[in-house]
Amino acid sequence: MQFTTVLFYVFAAVMVLSALRVITAKNPVHAALFLVLAFFNAAGIWLLLKAEFLSIVLVLVYVGAVMVLFLFVVMMLDINIDRMREGFLGYLPLALLIGAVVVIEMALVLWNGYSGFVQTPEAAALNIGGTKELGRLIYTKYIYGFEIAAVILLVGIIAAVSLTLRKRKDSKAIDPGAAVRVQRNDRLRIVKMESVNQRAIDEASVAAAAAASAQNKEQNS
Repeated sequence: MQFTTVLFYVFAAVMVLSALRVITAKNPVHAALFLVLAFFNAAGIWLLLKAEFLSIVLVLVYVGAVMVLFLFVVMMLDINIDRMREGFLGYLPLALLIGAVVVIEMALVLWNGYSGFVQTPEAAALNIGGTKELGRLIYTKYIYGFEIAAVILLVGIIAAVSLTLRKRKDSKAIDPGAAVRVQRNDRLRIVKMESVNQRAIDEASVAAAAAASAQNKEQNS
């Protein structure tokens, strides 16, 4: 047995176990960490298949960005695990049916894809790697689809920023530009007041007390 075959079985076994722990772990943070481990092992399998670009993208995008966001959201939310697990067995048959349908569809797609895969003569002649061949196909044969996808992502980013910056009556927000442009005189105002004699305050208090006492006597009489 070759060393690459041994590595494949090791990566595959760890990835399957990690995927099982993702859906069986009671702590959502632990589940997210097991998902990170599954992504790393999937990246190792991609490297064994000489798909360096997909491996690096899996690590940088999913592990470095998406999973960090998942962990941040999970740790910020106060999740009631006991309430989430209520009725779990009731949804199990439907979940197994949907999972079986997804597995069958993916198997059909992969079977048709790998059965009709033929390396281009140019790549075979030049003996170039998968990353260079992928870039050649993206920027020549699939350039229009690539540009359309980039425009759609740009529109999505602009829409997300616009939705976060819109003004609503039920939300409180500040203007970052106004906060940066604030001056010292806008936040602090010095008011000059005449000094008040403490003796005058005491005399006024005594007079007020005497007037109140006299008024009470008149009401009692």
